[in-house]
Amino acid sequence: MKSPNLSIRQLRAFLTLAEDANFRRAAERSHLSHSAFSSLIRTVEEQLGAKLFDRNTRHVSLTPQGQLLEASARRLIGDFDRFLDDFQAHENVQKGRVNVAALPSIAAAWMPRVLEAFQMRHPHVKVELLDLTSGACLEAVRSGQSDFGISSIDPNSQDIEAEFLCDDPFFVVCRQDHALAKKRRISLEDLASIPFIQLAHSNTIRQQIEALYHPASLRPVMEVTQLATVSGLIEAGLGITLMPNLARAQFDRPPLVMRPLHRNTLARRIYLIRRSETTFSHAAQALYDLLHQRL
Repeated sequence: MKSPNLSIRQLRAFLTLAEDANFRRAAERSHLSHSAFSSLIRTVEEQLGAKLFDRNTRHVSLTPQGQLLEASARRLIGDFDRFLDDFQAHENVQKGRVNVAALPSIAAAWMPRVLEAFQMRHPHVKVELLDLTSGACLEAVRSGQSDFGISSIDPNSQDIEAEFLCDDPFFVVCRQDHALAKKRRISLEDLASIPFIQLAHSNTIRQQIEALYHPASLRPVMEVTQLATVSGLIEAGLGITLMPNLARAQFDRPPLVMRPLHRNTLARRIYLIRRSETTFSHAAQALYDLLHQRL
């Protein structure tokens, strides 16, 4: 026996007739002529090889086979309508999920303001933010764990697209009563003899500072892993550091200040990275576009 091939339209017509028990009313509700509606019901019966309705001149009622189909048809149509509602909600960014991988300095200091604006526009979209090093950001995007990432490394890889986002210059971070805070011009040479708080070598900020500062040398006195610890140590007067501008929100507050370098040539490049030849969900695209707007 050939498998039945019933459409949503046919099932809706069947349920309408089951509810109205009258061909004329059911046809009107379905916006069909009486003959077209009757043909539709007849096709359902032919597809299933069963009589679904008992008919007479005054009344239409379900047969036992029709009653069996009615229960299943209601479940199927209900599931389909819920799917459509959910699909439309995702299309209109009323629902959804976005996973973003970002450098810790950006995730902690810049992304919160962006995500606040995004949540105001799309309150029912769930955002997952991973604070990872550049290498880990790349792997999260490549594996599909993250929809896109914010990294300071251009992977130069066929499977990853990297879009230049901005240059992120480094600033001197010190206490507001430090001698550097009062200088009109701060050069790299001014930093050489001052105790320097540096991040762990695995941190991309540390790696970029060392690469950009070379061949000059700094005077590291402490090495830590967290930006909050760097902030606390500087606040205690134990040293200074260099931080990128996108981390400003975490450091540019009393009693700390951020001061630019004279003829600043220290800057990291920031990229938006995504898998090549992939289509974003509407939620991911909305957040991706907002990142551009907020720079």
